[in-house]
Amino acid sequence: MKRLAKWRLVSLFALVSLILSACSGQPHLSTLQPAGEVAQKQYDLMVLSTVIMLAVMAVVAVIFVVVLVKFRRKDDKIPKQVEGNHALEIIWTVIPILLILIISVPTVVSIFKFADVDAMERKNEDGTVDATVVNVRASLYWWEFEYPNEGIVTSQELVVPTDEKVYFNLIASDVKHSFWIPAVGGKMDNNTENVNKFWLEFDSEHVDPNELFQGRCAELCGPSHALMDFKAKALPRAEYDQWVSDMKNVEEAEVATTDLAQQGQEIFNQSCIGCHAVTPSNGTPAEARLAPNLTNFGERSIIAGYLENNEENLKDWLKDPETFKPGNKMTDTYGKLTPEQLDALTAYLMGLKVQD
Repeated sequence: MKRLAKWRLVSLFALVSLILSACSGQPHLSTLQPAGEVAQKQYDLMVLSTVIMLAVMAVVAVIFVVVLVKFRRKDDKIPKQVEGNHALEIIWTVIPILLILIISVPTVVSIFKFADVDAMERKNEDGTVDATVVNVRASLYWWEFEYPNEGIVTSQELVVPTDEKVYFNLIASDVKHSFWIPAVGGKMDNNTENVNKFWLEFDSEHVDPNELFQGRCAELCGPSHALMDFKAKALPRAEYDQWVSDMKNVEEAEVATTDLAQQGQEIFNQSCIGCHAVTPSNGTPAEARLAPNLTNFGERSIIAGYLENNEENLKDWLKDPETFKPGNKMTDTYGKLTPEQLDALTAYLMGLKVQD
C-alpha cells in the first residue's frame, strides 16, 4: 500500500508538471491567447477539434458503461451469437466521415485563405507594391528583416503595422529554420532553396505598447536553437510610417556623439564592420550579410535574441559570446577586448538610435 501511495504521488506530480509545462510568464507567447486573424482562426479550429474529440470520448464512455452494466454475464448460458448489424455498421462508418468533414472543410478553406499572397505580387506601374512586405532571412542564430518596398534592413526586432495584412517571404541562409510568432500565427519553414510566403495580421486590440510579441525558431537547427528568438513590435500605421522615415534618414545616428563612443566607433570600424552593418541599406547582397544589422541597436529590447538590452549584458556578450549562445559565429572573433575597449564599444553600440 505504501508503494502504491508513492506511485500515486509521483503520478500526480507528473500530471501537474505536464500541465504547467505549457505555462509561461512571458507575454504574447501562447497560442491560446490569439492576437490576430490567423491566430484566431487557428485557435477556433483547435477548439473545434478538441470539442469533437471530447464529445466522441464521452459518447464512447457512456456506451461502454451501458454495455458493461446491461449486458454483464448473469449465468452460464451462451448468449445468441450475432454476426453483424448492418444498421450499426453504417452508423459507425458514416459518423466518423461526417466528423472528419466538419474538421477538414474549414481547415482546408483556412489553408487556402492564408496561402493567398496575390497582394504582395501585384505591382503598380512604377514597380512598387502597396502591400507591406517583409523578407525574413534566418541564419544561425539570428533573424534579418528586410523591407524591400521601403529599402531598409534591420535584425532581431520585426516592426510591423497593426490591423492590416503583413506579407512575408521566408528563406534561410544555412540550415532549415521555422518562423513562428505564437500569439499571431504561423509557423512556417525558412528553407535554403525555396521561398515560402504567407501573411499575418496584428490586431491592435491585443497590442500593448509596453510589451513586444515573442518570436521563435520552431525548427531544431543547432545547439543554440532554443535561444534563436526575436521580438515583433506592432505599431499603428502612422507610427510605423514614422519609424520607416527615421530608418531611411539614419545617417545622423551613425556619428558617435561622445569621446568614448568615438573610440568605440573606431574599434567597430576596425573589426566589426566586416560582418555587421550600421546603415539600413548598405547595398550588401542578402546572401553576403554575415551578422545582424545594428542600425538601431540602442533602441532594441534584446541582445543576441533573448538578453535584455543593457550595458551590463552587452559587455558580457562581447566578452564571451559562446557562454550565451553556443555555436554562434562571434565566438572566434570576440573575447579578446580589454575593459577599456569594452566600455568604448558598448558606448558606441548603445548610442545607435534612429528615434528620439
